[in-house]
Amino acid sequence: MHKVSAKRQVTIPKELCRKAGIEPGSMVEIFEYDGKVTVVKKELAVSAGVLKNLKGDARLSDEESLQDALAAHKKIRRKGSSRDRH
Repeated sequence: MHKVSAKRQVTIPKELCRKAGIEPGSMVEIFEYDGKVTVVKKELAVSAGVLKNLKGDARLSDEESLQDALAAHKKIRRKGSSRDRH
């Protein structure tokens, strides 16, 4: 178990950093969903241009879009786990 410092900092174990390719100076994104925090290493310019042909829905905020995508992902995962039970 890891302790959160007064500055809300946590040390990521060396082995997890190695597996994720996180090194000192790496950029990461931090997301919270359903009470869980996820750290994702950012790969700068890896996906440049990949989504250029998609048009966003201006009615949704970035946060609403993220929550919608996470809910869809969770629904897909639940479907997959129910198939595993049969």
